[in-house]
Amino acid sequence: MSVLVVGLSHKSAPVSTLERAAVSGDTLGKLLHDVARLPDIAETFVISTCNRVEVYAEVGRFHGGVAGVCDLLSRYSGIPAAELTSSLYVHYEDRAVQHLLAVSSGLESMVVGEDQILGQVRTALKVAGDHGTLGRSLRDLGRLALRAGKRARAETGIDRLGLSLVSVGIELAAPHLNGAEDVRQDQEKLGSNGPGRLAGVHVLVVGAGAMSGLAVATAARAGAARVTVANRTRVKAERLAAGVGGTVADFADLPAAIAEADLVISCTGAASLVIAEAVVREVLSVRDRARPVVLLDLAMPRDVDPAVAGLPGPSEAAVIVISMDTLRGSGESAVGADEVAAVRAIVEEEFAAYGSAVRADRVTPTVVALRAKAATVVDAELARLAGRLSEESVSGHALEEMAQTVRRVVDKLLHAPTVRVKELASSPDGEEYAAALRVLFDLDPRTIDAVTHAEVDSPSIPSLEGNL
Repeated sequence: MSVLVVGLSHKSAPVSTLERAAVSGDTLGKLLHDVARLPDIAETFVISTCNRVEVYAEVGRFHGGVAGVCDLLSRYSGIPAAELTSSLYVHYEDRAVQHLLAVSSGLESMVVGEDQILGQVRTALKVAGDHGTLGRSLRDLGRLALRAGKRARAETGIDRLGLSLVSVGIELAAPHLNGAEDVRQDQEKLGSNGPGRLAGVHVLVVGAGAMSGLAVATAARAGAARVTVANRTRVKAERLAAGVGGTVADFADLPAAIAEADLVISCTGAASLVIAEAVVREVLSVRDRARPVVLLDLAMPRDVDPAVAGLPGPSEAAVIVISMDTLRGSGESAVGADEVAAVRAIVEEEFAAYGSAVRADRVTPTVVALRAKAATVVDAELARLAGRLSEESVSGHALEEMAQTVRRVVDKLLHAPTVRVKELASSPDGEEYAAALRVLFDLDPRTIDAVTHAEVDSPSIPSLEGNL
């Protein structure tokens, strides 16, 4: 079995394709089960975020696994296979493992080094575990990825700027905000997340999920004069607003809430548009004519109708829409080359450790089969000896002492070669040593195959409990 990833991201697909491919909730659960039921796939998990949808799977056959996953992605997204294929990428075996480590370390994010992806990977693994589609192999790989991501942030400066899609979006929105001129002069001193970046600005956050929570916290940290939260479930909005001393707006009267705000950050999980053309037209009819409507859309699929940017108003910039299309590439140059190089070194180090552990693990069935064969031979010989000695009135205690002595001798003889073959197995040519062991001791391939497919209680890959 080998690791396979089939996916699309902000690097390979336009936002319009990503928002159609995104899956969550019950749909994600159904996709997991459908992938796991494919004939060539043993286990799977799916990472679905605002800028990537990736299916990770443990597969027996490359082509069968790829074809099956591609077909399901096309079916769930409604995108014809011929159209979807141009946006997909495929990684297999080592490349798939390296890709996941890079993703969890923030190297593949739209905003390089952002923290959210680590939580998103953790959530993807938990959801797959809850649905019963995550097995030992991908669970171990997921734990390794989380460890690499934590190391990247603890040992390098890749996240020192505290960047996220929210902070980059606010940076792009700032020049259009009421009173932004007053704080722009201090930008070089404050940085993009400076405490005065949103001084005097009223921020409305639409939604109450994880991204909305980040938006509320970022806005408050940037010195927003007022933070308001609007959500279909009012109690969630109240809980989120209370954390920063904010207020709650009635979702049913969203146009009025937008009209009062300077910056609107929308990041709901709605399947359809939340801020449609009719809503913005109503806002323009009651809004202060001197101020533009600044809409930062961080949802996937999008919350804001992109067509509203062209609505007629009292000025040329009556409506400013900052979407995922606008954000693409905006955060890639904020992290220095030294930080990126340091993270890549961590990824390579963790990948090398993973490769050694996997190679060592592959020799386990051979070692188990060898010891099983030795035990069978010993038991047979002891039974034969007991039959002969019983005729000579040898006591049961003496027979037991003989049995223990024989077993100790066999264990001692097998100890050195089995320990050594595990050590050698972690090298790139380690499989050759296991093969030699199989030939020298004439081990039955069927026995080894049976052990390979059995659940091993003590994997050799280092335990990373606590990361999930």
